[in-house]
Amino acid sequence: MAYSMTAFARCEHATDQGTLVWELRSVNHRYLEASLRLPEAFRDLEGPLRERVRKQLARGKVECTLRFHPAAEQADSISLNQPLLDELISASQRISQQLDNPAAINPMELLAWPGVLNSSDGDQAGLLKTAASIFDQALDELKTQRGREGSELAKLLEERLGAISQCVATLRELMPDLLSAHRQKLIDRFNEAKLELDKTRIEQELVLLAQKIDVAEELDRLDTHVTETRRVLSGKQAMGRRLDFLMQEFNREANTLGSKAIDSRSTQAAVDLKVYIEQMREQVQNIE
Repeated sequence: MAYSMTAFARCEHATDQGTLVWELRSVNHRYLEASLRLPEAFRDLEGPLRERVRKQLARGKVECTLRFHPAAEQADSISLNQPLLDELISASQRISQQLDNPAAINPMELLAWPGVLNSSDGDQAGLLKTAASIFDQALDELKTQRGREGSELAKLLEERLGAISQCVATLRELMPDLLSAHRQKLIDRFNEAKLELDKTRIEQELVLLAQKIDVAEELDRLDTHVTETRRVLSGKQAMGRRLDFLMQEFNREANTLGSKAIDSRSTQAAVDLKVYIEQMREQVQNIE
């Protein structure tokens, strides 16, 4: 199954101590790069959560942000770091004196400041466990979103693969007529020039020319690439890098077809192929 590298997930959970909010965002990236933004009291989670991301995802730049909003009714029952709180209030007041229209001090923001709340070890351990559990939910949602978008990308790729197969089949049917027309064109040019024709020599030259412009091998490889791309898309492993390599191979064959084109029909077919391949390449950049 194809997974996109672009997705967003948000999970919120209320506890007695306050509300936990996880937001996970992922975008395209060559490798897996996870960054976690955590309140100071939750720093112990960083290593384990980073490992969970590594086990669930293969590629993408993933930003994981945790916000904790302490419950207002719990403020009186929670032990406060009063010296630190006094310093924060004093600093806020000094800054307010230097502003024309200072905003009022938000008590909830003060409570969220690292080190202001002195929760018991038991409360803190329970909160960390809950935060980790909510993170798992958000990560599952993120992966589901990536899978949903990946399925849509796979459909777009399948449409382009079908178009490429049709283009290859059309070229196969055209090639005998194209070679025959090209052969006749050369003979007509000799006749117009009133040159004596050596049939044996002409046939030899035509055979060499036919070999030079023969595209059967390129068409066979294109069919093989289509089959392989479909096989990769039906797999369960991360496939972005493999698909990227296949796009390069597709492009190589299309370039060769373009260089061997002998009339407007084969030239147009080569151009169409390159358009389909480029459209696929753009979509493949989003796949994990």
